[in-house]
Amino acid sequence: MGNKIYPIGIQNFEKIRQDGYFYVDKTALMYQMVKTGSYYCLSRPRRFGKSLLISTLEAYFQGKKELFAGLMVEKLEKDWIEHPILYLDLNIEKYDVPESLDNILDKSLTAWEKLYGAEPSERSFSLRFAGIIERAYEKTGQRVVILVDEYDKPMLQAIGNEDLQKQFRDTLKPFYGALKTMDGCIKFALLTGVTKFGKVSVFSDLNNLKDISMDERFVDICGITEKEIHDNLEEELHQLAEKQKMSYEQVCAELKKCYDGYHFVGHTIGIYNPFSLLNTFDKMKFGSYWFETGTPTCLVNLLKKHHYDLERMAHEETDEQVLNSIDSESSNPIPVIYQSGYLTIKGYDERFGIYRLGFPNREVEEGFVRFLLPYYANVNKVESPFEIQKFVREVESGDYDSFFRRLQSFFADTGYDVIREQELHYENVLFIVFKLVGFYTKVEYHTSEGRIDLVLQTDKFIYVMEFKLNGTAEEALRQINEKHYSLPFEADNRKLFKVGVNFNSQTRNIEKWIVEE
Repeated sequence: MGNKIYPIGIQNFEKIRQDGYFYVDKTALMYQMVKTGSYYCLSRPRRFGKSLLISTLEAYFQGKKELFAGLMVEKLEKDWIEHPILYLDLNIEKYDVPESLDNILDKSLTAWEKLYGAEPSERSFSLRFAGIIERAYEKTGQRVVILVDEYDKPMLQAIGNEDLQKQFRDTLKPFYGALKTMDGCIKFALLTGVTKFGKVSVFSDLNNLKDISMDERFVDICGITEKEIHDNLEEELHQLAEKQKMSYEQVCAELKKCYDGYHFVGHTIGIYNPFSLLNTFDKMKFGSYWFETGTPTCLVNLLKKHHYDLERMAHEETDEQVLNSIDSESSNPIPVIYQSGYLTIKGYDERFGIYRLGFPNREVEEGFVRFLLPYYANVNKVESPFEIQKFVREVESGDYDSFFRRLQSFFADTGYDVIREQELHYENVLFIVFKLVGFYTKVEYHTSEGRIDLVLQTDKFIYVMEFKLNGTAEEALRQINEKHYSLPFEADNRKLFKVGVNFNSQTRNIEKWIVEE
C-alpha cells in the first residue's frame, strides 16, 4: 500500500504541510493571481478546495516561507512580506434568521478590533470594517489582505425567502463595499463561494472585483487535472487497479467516468472532483463520496417551484449571463444547479455564445437523480434504492406486470398541487425511474407532444414502449406498430415486447398497459 496520507476534510494548509498530508501544488497559480490583480471572486462547487486555497493564501501572506519548501512558489517569491490578514469564514453558521448573519459579522469585527482598535463612532458593520482595515494598515505599515470563505452562504440559504435574502443583501452590500472605499489600504482580497449572485448583487457597489470563475487562466486553481493525477498518484493508480482487480487502463477510465468532467470554461480541460478522488485513493475503492456529503433540498424545491422539465437537464442550453446570475427573484433554477456542481459545461458555441450543459460525471448524475426520486414519486428515502433494484430485476426477468404495478404505486397519492402540471409531473417521474433503471440496462427515452416513447434493453429482452396521456393503451400499441418503432430490433434474437401504456389525468395514474409479444 502507498504511504500517502490523504487530507480528507482537512482544509488548513499549515496542518497539511506540517503533518505530511498529500498536497497537489497549486502555488504557481496562486502566485500568478496575487501578482496580476488585487480583488478576486471565485465560485466553485462545495468540497472543491476553495477553503484550502484561502488557507494557502493566508499562510503565504503571513510570510510563512517554511511551509512552501519544495513548492513552486518557493522559487518565485523573493520577499515573503507579512501582511495583516482579515479572514472571515461564513461557512459555520446556519442562516435562517436575520440575526444569524449579524452575529457572525459582529464576532469577527470584535476580534479584529481587539487587535487593531475601535472607534465609538463606527456603529454599522461597514463603518467598523472600514475602520479596522485603515487601522490595520496604519499599525503594521503593510496593506491588508482580506479573505472571505463562503461569502454567499447567507444568500444561498435564503433562496426562496425573498424578505430574508433582501435583509442579508442589505447587510452584505455595504459591508463588502468597504473594500472599494478602503482600496488604498488593501493589498489583496479574495471572496470564494459556491455561487455568483448577479443583477441586484451584493457586489453591485464593488465593480473592481475580478471574477475568475470562468477565467481560463485559473480553471484548475481548485480541483485536480488528469495530468496532476498521473504526476502525483501514478503508483497509487496501479495499487487501485490491483485492489479492484481491474487493469490500469480500466481504473483510469473508471476514475474519469466517475469523477472527471467538470468544465468551468468552454473548450478547456476537464477537472476531477478532488474530494471524491482523494477518498477513492484513501479507501482504494470507488464510491459516491462527494454526493454523500449532502445535497441541499433547496435545489429540489427550486426545480419543483418553477415546474422544471427534468429531461432538459441533461442537455440544457444557456448563455454566460444566465450562468452568472442568481438572485431571489430568478425563475430559472439552472444557474444555482450549475454553480452548485450538479451540471457543468459540456460544449460551447462561440458564434452565438451559447453553453450546452450536462451532468459532469456518473457520480453526480446517478446521485442527483436518485436524490430526486422521493421528492417526485410516492416512495420514501429509505425504500428508494431498493425500489430501483426491484424495477431492474423485474425487467431483466421479463416480469412486466410487476414492473408496471410498481410504477403505478409511484403515482399513488399524487398531491393536488401537481394536478395543474400533471403532464410534466408524469413525465418527470417516468424520466427519473427510467434514468435510474438505465444505469443498469440500456434505455433510450424520447418525449414529444403529449407522448413518450421508450426502448429498454436487457440481456434477454427488448421493450419498446409508448406512453399516452388521456388516450388509450390500445392507441399507444397501435402507434408502435404503425410507425414501426420495433423495426430496428426485429432481427435481434432477444425476446421483444411491445408495450402500450395510458396515463389517466382523472385518476392521476397509469390506467392500463397492453403487451404484445
